[in-house]
Amino acid sequence: MELSAIQDFLENGFVALRPYSYLQAALVIVTFLVMAKGVDWFCSRVARRIAASTRNNFDDRLVDVLHRPVFVSVALLGLVLATYRLNLPANIEDNTEDVLKTILILIWVLFGLRFSGLLFRALGQAPAKKSLVQPATRPLFTNALSIFIVVAGAYAILESWEINVTGLVASAGIIGLAISFAAQDTLANLISGIAIIVDRPYQIGDFIILDTGERGQVTEIGLRSTRLLTRDDVEVTIPNGVMGKAKIVNEAGGPRERYRIRIPIGVAYGSDIDQVMEVLYDTAVNHPKVVSWPEARVRFRTFGASSLDFETLCWINNPADRGLVTHELNCAIYKAFAEHEIQIPFPQRDLYIKEMPGPLA
Repeated sequence: MELSAIQDFLENGFVALRPYSYLQAALVIVTFLVMAKGVDWFCSRVARRIAASTRNNFDDRLVDVLHRPVFVSVALLGLVLATYRLNLPANIEDNTEDVLKTILILIWVLFGLRFSGLLFRALGQAPAKKSLVQPATRPLFTNALSIFIVVAGAYAILESWEINVTGLVASAGIIGLAISFAAQDTLANLISGIAIIVDRPYQIGDFIILDTGERGQVTEIGLRSTRLLTRDDVEVTIPNGVMGKAKIVNEAGGPRERYRIRIPIGVAYGSDIDQVMEVLYDTAVNHPKVVSWPEARVRFRTFGASSLDFETLCWINNPADRGLVTHELNCAIYKAFAEHEIQIPFPQRDLYIKEMPGPLA
């Protein structure tokens, strides 16, 4: 049968059914339900099979949340077209169409909310080092996109009912401007928090020193503030606006997390410098927390006023052990010097007392 013959058959069929408006509406509904079922079958079978061949599961989940809105949308489109066949009064027809459009908008708003969650969850699973989507920022972007989708859906519903939203938009703009002025410090901290998370000058677990003197381990990086745990087990909360402007020394930064310890020591003039360097080197390398690479080293720094000044340089894996290892190395060096009879001098000052002349006769 040729295409023209099929078209003539359909036109003659609708002409024959013209007096039966309800039958025409039922035929339209059934036709679109069959089309919706076909689209649903395609999404459930073909699209799902294509998605299963990929390495990630994002497209599989997308197919799961997409096929139902598509099915309902095609079915609702059939209901709208069927309404036109019933020759209803104009006000009833318009209200019915508006209700169906509202249902359709709500369905796609729900899909948008689920899709935003899937999208940012997929982007946050293996984020790049400089990516905006990090575990700490994912809720921010998810909530922001969700708010946008809800607002856009509400605007579309109001437009479908022909409600003037100009006044509402103007009022929302004024309220937003007032809130931005009232919460400018909070917004500054929020923007700085996003910049810190993206730029990553420090991470959770790093030991940092601020230009104001605070030193501690980073325990939390939030959108509003950063929290440090000091060596006194005191938690310090610093607004991200301050952190964004501060000079930060990251003791765990750089290509390696190792931290270098410096132990200055002075010995008396006349000491065997080769023996001193050997004792200092052996003391450092025999400590269990001093790493073997980079290797510990000893340097003869300068001729002091009362001593020959040396410095022991060694590395440890965890910056948190800096104080403990320094203490233990100082104790070990003192004992080793006592064992090898190496003197640690103390400053000496000579005091000359001159006899005052007697009184004149």
